[in-house]
Amino acid sequence: MTRSTWVARCGVALLGLVLFACHPDERTPQGVAERFVDQYYVQINLAGAKQLCAGLAAKKLEDEERLTAGQAIDESTRKPLIRYSLIDKKEEGDRPSFVFEGRIQVDGADTFTRKWIITTRREGDAWRVANFEEFD
Repeated sequence: MTRSTWVARCGVALLGLVLFACHPDERTPQGVAERFVDQYYVQINLAGAKQLCAGLAAKKLEDEERLTAGQAIDESTRKPLIRYSLIDKKEEGDRPSFVFEGRIQVDGADTFTRKWIITTRREGDAWRVANFEEFD
């Protein structure tokens, strides 16, 4: 193996490790909550978010799907830039909850913040989002 081939393979392996390390681990309550925030708030992907939900959270998304039917979110959609951070968590008991603060930037408008509380629960061998709420 040549030196350049070895360097290229190491680079690809390192990139894969970095991407894996940055991806929330959906096998944990916090990981599924972070993945939900990514899908629902950042990507505006209701179908992707719904896969992570159960119970009331799934019902809320089904209601939203009905309300937004026919309004496509695709590459041409002007999406806001959203950055968020975890600001609080309560992991005791069987319903861990996480509070995220999102900073939302919309072109041509003021930047504003919102807080999202995401409650999770175990469904079989997986964690799911049981409920989510947004507040100022």
